[in-house]
Amino acid sequence: MTATPHGPHDGVFDVAVIGGGIVGAAIARELSGCDVSVALLEARGDVGDGTSKANTAILHTGFDAKPGTLESRLVARGYQLLSAYAKATGIPVEHTGAVLVAWNDEELAALPALKEKAEANGYAHGRIIDADEIYRVLPDLGEGALGGLTVPDESIICTWTTNLALATDARQRGTTILLDHAVTGVDQDDETTVLHTPAGEVRTRWVVNAAGLGADHIDRLLGHDRFTVTPRRGELFVFDKLTRPMVDKIVLPVPTSRGKGVLISPTIYGNVMLGPTAEDLTDRTDTATSEDGFDFLLSKGERLMPRLLAEEVTASYAGLRAAIDHPDYLIEATPEQRYLLVGGIRSTGLTAGIAIAEHARTLLEAAGLTLRTRSDLPDPPRMPNLGEASPRPYQDADLIARDPAYGTVVCFCERVTEGEIRDACHATLPARSLEGLRRRTRAMNGRCQGFFCGAAVAALHAQHQTHDGCASQHKDHR
Repeated sequence: MTATPHGPHDGVFDVAVIGGGIVGAAIARELSGCDVSVALLEARGDVGDGTSKANTAILHTGFDAKPGTLESRLVARGYQLLSAYAKATGIPVEHTGAVLVAWNDEELAALPALKEKAEANGYAHGRIIDADEIYRVLPDLGEGALGGLTVPDESIICTWTTNLALATDARQRGTTILLDHAVTGVDQDDETTVLHTPAGEVRTRWVVNAAGLGADHIDRLLGHDRFTVTPRRGELFVFDKLTRPMVDKIVLPVPTSRGKGVLISPTIYGNVMLGPTAEDLTDRTDTATSEDGFDFLLSKGERLMPRLLAEEVTASYAGLRAAIDHPDYLIEATPEQRYLLVGGIRSTGLTAGIAIAEHARTLLEAAGLTLRTRSDLPDPPRMPNLGEASPRPYQDADLIARDPAYGTVVCFCERVTEGEIRDACHATLPARSLEGLRRRTRAMNGRCQGFFCGAAVAALHAQHQTHDGCASQHKDHR
């Protein structure tokens, strides 16, 4: 007998997905579109609270991926899928385009090969331009640029809303979301896998490991030793919104073997971002910023756009990427264990997430999991708009007339209203903390970083905080 998609049959889920980041949420959404019961286990107290919350938030075309790799295929496919999903759900996207800038003769000589690589990846819209054209489109760029490669379809996106939309969609399709469920042990028999967590046991027939920075630990709990995750810290500066007129395109460096390098990019929220650094660490929780990181970014920024450094920095932050000792995505099924590893996804997982979920479904079906698409799926959720390119609630007179709470601004830096905070606290996946509220509304994310509005935001959160939804699902599933 097949379990319903809304709960485990006899206390056993058909599939447990470990990791509530973008990739895990996308896989849970994909699988819960089938006639199986799905659990999504997240070690932290909210979805999207790990690697997925702190990145450069770029929707990549995949122009610079290594041709022929799984990553190149899934990033290209993911760009199309996420672009369509963003339109359906209201995830904010701006199609700014990008310019890859060469600063020396060696980088200039590399541009034709990068254009050929893009074409090998199926992206044929790039164009090599000279220094004069670069300064026409980027007049505030620092002196010394020799040429560039345009990538007109590179875009910026809200990574917070992407993660939340996928997890909300999964939940509405019937996924059981289990927060604060860090997997600490695994037991298996011929039919069932028991995942041990501090919040209780979760029993499942199949396991998908999308645990990001912890994926190698989970893999070893299941008896493998295929790879090691190295946390790679990326620090970034966020500049005040007054800088946005300087940067209306993404400014990319010529990539190296260590990553895409330091870039300058506009953000969905109206700021400008400089970063990231790339520092390999041993501590998988170290998201602190550093003096060395700041010095590095300042030196890079001085070369890239010296006028930018004269402006105010609104915030600095750091995120960790899951670098692995493997040149490609590591997505492998072990049918005899009813187990799928989804590891080494790196920063391109934001773009590729929905395509990775499609691929995961294909591998699971080939491994023996029966997946029949349901005919009763709900419509995708419509997400609150956090972007500056479309009207926000405080600007919508009709909305305010219907509900004055949308006209009561609480966070003045980011123009966040009482209505938005209320909605975030009562959503399908409610804001359970002030950081969760920040990612759902932008509250406390502006110039004052909560100094002025923090008390009022905290009071509203306490007033509206709900204990239903995913927060109530902390229990054993035996």
